[in-house]
Amino acid sequence: MLVLFVCFANTCRSPMAEAVLNHLQSMKQLNWTVDSAGTSDMNAGRSPNPHTLAVLREHGLGSSHVSRQVRVEDFSNFDYILAMDENNLSYLKRIAPEGCRAKVELLGEYRMDELDKIVVDPYGQGIEAYRRCYNQISLFCQNFIDQKVQKLSEEGDL
Repeated sequence: MLVLFVCFANTCRSPMAEAVLNHLQSMKQLNWTVDSAGTSDMNAGRSPNPHTLAVLREHGLGSSHVSRQVRVEDFSNFDYILAMDENNLSYLKRIAPEGCRAKVELLGEYRMDELDKIVVDPYGQGIEAYRRCYNQISLFCQNFIDQKVQKLSEEGDL
């Protein structure tokens, strides 16, 4: 399984989701490829936001990710491209080649109950906003991996 997370600048939400899903898939001994990108190139080549890295460290996770912009070939290289909010989803659907391999959707579609399906950008806010973002992303990623593992198991691909 190949999964790409996408937010605006690829320095807060999507690298956080990448680190979380990488951790979850390694705990389940899966061999998934997980990456992240931004719809903007404004931070290309930069490390994740310091608050993102701090919150990941609080949970024993790290990130060596370098920000990049989403590319057209990502739509043929990944099985899932998961956007953090409606603006990013709209952009992705606009640039997606017709008949692309990737399923493009909101990460928040993997929520439980009536949680808000939008992962709000914590940029410019204090560390508590990043902690809330982490908690939301963690729940969505856990639900995503549980659903995909169950489906792969039912199909005999696991």
